[in-house]
Amino acid sequence: MEPSSIGRIPILDVRPDLGVPGLSAKAFVGEVVPFSATCFREGHDLIGVALHLRNPEGKSSRLQMHSAGPGTDRWIVQAQPDKPGAWTFIIEAYSDDYATWHHNAEVKIPLGIDVELMLTIGSELFTRASKEPSRTATHRKKLAAIAATLADTSIDPLVRFEEASGEEVVALLSHAPISSLETFSAEYPLRVERVRAGFANWYEFFPRSEGAKLNADGSWTSGTFRTAAKRLPAVAKMGFNVLYMPPIHPIGTINRKGPNNTLVTNPGDPGSPWAIGSADGGHDAIHPDLGDFSDFAFFLKEAKKNGLEVALDLALQAAPDHPWVKTNPEWFTTLPDGSIAFAENPPKKYQDIYPINFDNDPEGIRAEVLRVVLFWISQGITTFRVDNPHTKPVDFWEWLIAEVNSKHPEVVFLAEAFTRPAMMQTLAKVGFQQSYSYFTWRNTKWELEEFFRSISNDTADFMRPNLFVNTPDILTEYLQFGGPAAFTIRATLAATAAPLWGVYTGFELYESVARPGAEEYIDNEKFEYKFRDWAAIDKAGTSLAPYLTQLNTIRAEHPALGQLRNITIQRTDDDAILCYSKHLDAQFTGTGSSDTLIIVVNTDPHSVRETTVHLDLTTLGATHGDTLTVTNLITGTEWTWGADNYVRLDPFTEPVHILHVSGVNS
Repeated sequence: MEPSSIGRIPILDVRPDLGVPGLSAKAFVGEVVPFSATCFREGHDLIGVALHLRNPEGKSSRLQMHSAGPGTDRWIVQAQPDKPGAWTFIIEAYSDDYATWHHNAEVKIPLGIDVELMLTIGSELFTRASKEPSRTATHRKKLAAIAATLADTSIDPLVRFEEASGEEVVALLSHAPISSLETFSAEYPLRVERVRAGFANWYEFFPRSEGAKLNADGSWTSGTFRTAAKRLPAVAKMGFNVLYMPPIHPIGTINRKGPNNTLVTNPGDPGSPWAIGSADGGHDAIHPDLGDFSDFAFFLKEAKKNGLEVALDLALQAAPDHPWVKTNPEWFTTLPDGSIAFAENPPKKYQDIYPINFDNDPEGIRAEVLRVVLFWISQGITTFRVDNPHTKPVDFWEWLIAEVNSKHPEVVFLAEAFTRPAMMQTLAKVGFQQSYSYFTWRNTKWELEEFFRSISNDTADFMRPNLFVNTPDILTEYLQFGGPAAFTIRATLAATAAPLWGVYTGFELYESVARPGAEEYIDNEKFEYKFRDWAAIDKAGTSLAPYLTQLNTIRAEHPALGQLRNITIQRTDDDAILCYSKHLDAQFTGTGSSDTLIIVVNTDPHSVRETTVHLDLTTLGATHGDTLTVTNLITGTEWTWGADNYVRLDPFTEPVHILHVSGVNS
């Protein structure tokens, strides 16, 4: 007989799976991963489905899957990987002979139909199971006793049937059912990475601005790694645990950009850090103004002392005076007039940057980039924020990340790609551990609802969105014109909707003045030093930093916020008030009790809004008719909520509620 391509019992649409050979779904340590498959068989006999999950050390566990809903043929179970590495899983479907017999028997026996026949079939099933060597001696003895009872005609039939029913029997068969026709899926990969790959709080600053001084003659003295290190305790105090710096390499002098991206430069203008390379060196060098490698080592040591992991920018491009331009001109695109093409994204022009042509000498380019990345890893860097990866070939990233992670599985790559969905998603599929997203431009209630549903379900098997609220390049109209409320709202959304979020410095100061005609900051820090008097700001108490600290504290204390897939959109009657919840079952929290939060946000930063919030209590660990004791984690206020709840959110005093369900009352 020819083997079946589908199996005796069909197993279809297995998740998580990317559907591309060689590419793996991903998770991180502590993430609750839903495993699912469509399984069914002919006729009316019942089936069972199980997950066989194997950890990197080869230890396998069997988890019973359950129906996702009557008539769906979809089977699901959740598991929480506890160590990084290459995991695998297999789905098993089988004829559940006990469940089939029990269903038929509980219908027939009370009606007096085929009573002895049903009890005999049951006895034979339990006898068969009692002889299976895979079961323990104790279990075999119990199964044999049940078989004997079912066969004993001196005992009332209903009593005999009851002996083969109930919770004790179900528990006895839960991990080793009485089954046949066992069918197994293919083996699927699951790449599990360290916690910081999936759950982190990012903060970005320019080290040259931290400690920079404006001199009496109008010139600037650059900040250094030593002066920037003085800012690290304040960043850590806010609860951030990843510190990201733009490129720290020498900056080109040819075509250097002046303030606000102008072509006119004055002596002392520092230029864009992304115009990498000069006579002082390239991607493996440090800008002399920042210090040397001993200063960099000091900075890393201070960061670690403050619980901060340093992320370095990986921008694969070159200034016109980068050493590569002389040593390897073939790595760039030469135009018919003999000049090298600079970077363009019409109408934007980047005359200070030469993009690399990855089709010219791909082997040489790959070798050099790998050398650079491994060099910085040797200096202590384990996280890279990759600039514009969507302008480089996808197969290059697949190769580089696999090559690096094969030697250094702890290394994390964040894709800074704001582009078409297919490219962003494919970059994630080929290995990027984190990704920028469209969050920055999703501001209305319906936009956010659609976005949250997408990131928590459609792409969650492979894409981890890092919800940055702003970047040096992105100052949205929402922040430009929304006032302080807009900053509170956006921070709340980012910090509570996804396990990864980020802030570019200045956000906590409500910096919101844009360059005319652009969605970016005026006097942009990309092209000049920016002095911020942190001591005076803290003294004045005008910063959002205390609220950011509160958000990160809430994230640290509530494991439900460390998960991506557990967002549930709750219904409200107002077109500007968004409500969503995050629930984590007790078995996954590590605390012995479940964790549930309800987040209500007024997305309109300009007006007071009132609404009724309608909760599906079953998504919150409760049942219909229950009431909830909820505590506002921002204000400490406690309320009793039910299925329908009045909410009033004033953007000028309290634009959001972050509610913790501290009790369920039946």
